[in-house]
Amino acid sequence: MTNSHLIFDRKLIAARARRARALGPATFLMERAAGDLVERLAAVLREFPLALDLGTPNDAVRNLLKGQRAIGSIVAANASAESLASHGGPKVVADEEILPFGNASFELIVSVLALQAVNDLPGTLIQIRRALKPDGLFMGAVFGGNTLTELRESFFSAEEEIEGGASPRIAPFLEVREAGGLLQRAGFALPVVDVDNITVRYASPFSLMRDLRAMGATNPLIERRRKPLRRATLVRAAEIYAEKFGEADGKVRATFDIVWLSGWAPHESQQKPLAPGSATARLADALGTSEIPTGEKAGG
Repeated sequence: MTNSHLIFDRKLIAARARRARALGPATFLMERAAGDLVERLAAVLREFPLALDLGTPNDAVRNLLKGQRAIGSIVAANASAESLASHGGPKVVADEEILPFGNASFELIVSVLALQAVNDLPGTLIQIRRALKPDGLFMGAVFGGNTLTELRESFFSAEEEIEGGASPRIAPFLEVREAGGLLQRAGFALPVVDVDNITVRYASPFSLMRDLRAMGATNPLIERRRKPLRRATLVRAAEIYAEKFGEADGKVRATFDIVWLSGWAPHESQQKPLAPGSATARLADALGTSEIPTGEKAGG
């Protein structure tokens, strides 16, 4: 991959994750997503002797999976050795963009709030699918398109007003309408995509910004403006945020979309869609209506 295709500064992301751990990380979104993942897995009547937790920033997922009867050994993989320090099982320091695992290694691969910051998500999904055994399951959560839309809009308006032009300050996130296609392109069978829309209320825009620093989630874009943010722009952005997205009690709202992705490594036992023209019953019969031949108009 050439630098012209890079969107995220991966070294900066790692540095900000270290800063977040030193500050005392804000983990409420991670804990919610980890709990949701375990609930989703509980609906899958399958045992997973060997699972991989890929890139998840902390132990939230692994701690919950350890208590599940259907989950065997859990391998943790992360680009940061510090994030793996408390994991008592097998662990591998590995970048999510370059997986070191052989083909057909795992029955289950999970990843929570990590893969939105890889530069080649289609390529990473292909590697994940290859690392799964046939009929193995991938389940992941990433931040979606409407995440921090209020903050994005407020900074854009403030920079246009104060500085006469805007720079990218909020990373682009995966759109739900694109997610299913990515899973299919990566070779997953039976892909499923859905989104969890979360609204978080803050005392002020500055409280939100402090949380983002404690999540390690501040601007990671390579094309970000390198000059320090002007105080006047920051103050104006906070004013616009409060004006447009404030609530009656003085608090402001922030949107976080969590897009859920799941798919299976192909296997001959899986259900296959019927070939076009192979149906043995007419749709009109199933709906209890009369079929109108092509070219005729209803009620003519």
